[in-house]
Amino acid sequence: MLNWRNVSLIFQREVRDQLRDRRTLFMIAVLPLLLYPALGLGMMQLTLVFREQPRAVVILGAENLPNEPVLVQGDRFAEQWFTDIDDPVRRASAAARLVVITDQPGSAERVAKDDPALKPLVLLERAREIRESLANGGGAPEAKEQKRQRSGELFGKSGLQVLVVVPPEFRKHLERVREQLKSRRDGAGIPTDYERPRIVFNKADEKSQITFNRVSDVLEKWETSILDDWLRLAELDQSFTHPVLGDPVDVSLAEQMAAGIWSKLFPALLVIMSVTGAFYPAIDLVAGEKERGTMETLLICPATRTEIVLGKFFTVFLFSCTTALLNLASMGLTGKHIAGMAPAGVLARGGDVAFPPLSAVFWIVAILVPLAALFSALCLALATFARSSKEGQYYLTPLLMVTLGLTMFCLSPGVDLTPQYSVLPIVGAALLLKGLLLSPLHSGALYIYVGPVLATSLIYSALALWWAIDQFKREEVLFREGERFELRLWIKHLLRDKEPTPSFSEAAFCFVLIMLLQFFATGFLRARMITTTAGDFGRVLMQLMIMQQLAIVACPALMMGVMLTTSVRRTFRINWPGWKMLGSAALLPLVLHPVSVELLGRLKWFFGELPPEARKAMAAMGDSAVPLWFVLLTFAIAPAVCEEIAFRGFILSGLGRRGRVLLAVGLSSVAFGIMHMIPEQVFNASLMGLVLGTLAVRSGSILPCVVFHLLTNTLGVLHGRFGEVWYETTQMKAFFAFEGGMLRYRAPMLVVCIAIAAPLLWWLFRPLVTSESEMNAAREPDEDLDAAAQSERHDRAKALATHRE
Repeated sequence: MLNWRNVSLIFQREVRDQLRDRRTLFMIAVLPLLLYPALGLGMMQLTLVFREQPRAVVILGAENLPNEPVLVQGDRFAEQWFTDIDDPVRRASAAARLVVITDQPGSAERVAKDDPALKPLVLLERAREIRESLANGGGAPEAKEQKRQRSGELFGKSGLQVLVVVPPEFRKHLERVREQLKSRRDGAGIPTDYERPRIVFNKADEKSQITFNRVSDVLEKWETSILDDWLRLAELDQSFTHPVLGDPVDVSLAEQMAAGIWSKLFPALLVIMSVTGAFYPAIDLVAGEKERGTMETLLICPATRTEIVLGKFFTVFLFSCTTALLNLASMGLTGKHIAGMAPAGVLARGGDVAFPPLSAVFWIVAILVPLAALFSALCLALATFARSSKEGQYYLTPLLMVTLGLTMFCLSPGVDLTPQYSVLPIVGAALLLKGLLLSPLHSGALYIYVGPVLATSLIYSALALWWAIDQFKREEVLFREGERFELRLWIKHLLRDKEPTPSFSEAAFCFVLIMLLQFFATGFLRARMITTTAGDFGRVLMQLMIMQQLAIVACPALMMGVMLTTSVRRTFRINWPGWKMLGSAALLPLVLHPVSVELLGRLKWFFGELPPEARKAMAAMGDSAVPLWFVLLTFAIAPAVCEEIAFRGFILSGLGRRGRVLLAVGLSSVAFGIMHMIPEQVFNASLMGLVLGTLAVRSGSILPCVVFHLLTNTLGVLHGRFGEVWYETTQMKAFFAFEGGMLRYRAPMLVVCIAIAAPLLWWLFRPLVTSESEMNAAREPDEDLDAAAQSERHDRAKALATHRE
């Protein structure tokens, strides 16, 4: 029985040790208090410097600009075009930040005198080269592309930020239109097809893009002034050019503006600081103890391994929560202070940035607990596997990188909390907190996700903690010797020191290899389908799917089984299973298929619509132009054989090598589901994988799995292809319904299927070899198994007994 006094003693010991470490105290308490104020002041200073930096604009053909309204005054744009700035001082400052260099006499010299660093003469000369490059060439598309390419090369080397090219006679065209409007009071028939000025910029250059935005805003206001003058001369109202949209109305509240800022900062910081706070203490508590030689002393104390892990877990959990909360508090105080100091225009409505309400603080703490527990357990498990602190950092760095990737995904404005995202680790918690902070006044709709997010987060944390405890109980992990890796010797070892079945790592590598091959093949398959005509789409798709099953799923498992093991028969479970198992494998699909269809139908709200590629594949399944035998070969026979060879053959044999049957079945089921990629199929395939894995373990043969898989997929094909026909022609409409374009099953049919399936599943899922009495029974003959299957059963029981000892 668990002794919580031992857990408390170990917890107090580890906390005292960590508090004596100056590096730990600095990372947790001192760094947040110094880091964020320094970062805030630095970013504010950089922002101001970046905004105040002058930007050079070259105007060629300035003599062709109209005199009224004036656009350029000296070497600046006229201040009257900065109409969005009310303060005269700031308006003059904004105009001064755009330095104008024209080809008028004396312009470049005046600018060079005021700011020699701009090198206006050089910029003016290179601007003329770019104008000549744009003017040369014909009108063919190839010639235009060549001009653009040449101009881009010149512009990139020139140092220019924005170039404005004013065409010849531009002023005369404007004056002619104005005179005609003044005399005729009517714009009908007045030619306006003259050449306009062009703005040349480089979108890939951030400075050029910023300068372009400023210049285009000035020119738009200048153009609007000319247009207003023309409308007045034509006796038209100025609103004539805006017949639809009026002035926009901003109804954002101060607390909503603040919530928008905190919703971008707090979720990301909460996740990153939680994993960072658990990162270093976990390494020091386990890998550090191995290096210091104190692990053996701890293990001989009266506390059990579980109590030791729990004490260390609560220590890491405490530091993870403390680090996250201190960083959030420091970030909030710094952000509030910096926003209040920011001048107008640097931060929109900076003075209105208020702290989140108390309800948001409550949710921050509530979501922090399962997040910190998850990261603490994961870091502790990975650190247990490490031999040293340096190796622990190698193992934990991928966890940190994955966490950063998921955090960036959650920060995307287009990503909102959905039923699928709510059950994902890290993602659900980050999106829930983001939504609660973003809409503090209207977050009622998000409360339905609180339960799923917190429940799944706690489940993930419990699984991670179980893994950490399991790692700590294994001597080969806790006291692992140093290893020197050499690729040539490792390959020789694999090929020379073979064993009858694959190892756990070889099974995991096989799954990773299948996923990588599937990832790289996706682009090829998609490109092939794009070039396929509509009439051949179904046939080509099925050909590619058969090739994918053979080359990507079956071949890696078969090759690894032949090369890395000595017994292909035991690896792939090539045994006769017995008629009882075959009968169960044949009956179960018939009664589970209706339940599966109805379950997926009722979970449609959770999974949403299928992706377009999946819908096309389903449509090809029902295409009458494709022979039924070919459809069955693609969707039933090939997956039943290839996927069972890989997942219930090589992968399950490797995962169950250590005698941990339940874990092997669960992991192989999850891997089987992940391979299907689409969430709806991942869920269904994972459940089916539990049945298939248990069939394989119970029978010691892959044949029942092939039968079950084949019949399940065959029913799916027939259901999708002939469902409507069955419903229209059968007299058993009391058992069937046709809804949403597919055949569904009514309650009487489901009741019958469940009544038959329940005892079969109970018999199949009865406890596997988990006790001494069952291990002894496993060694006894079974009339349903042949000699090879019984031998494998005996070996499995022996492996479990060895593991328990």
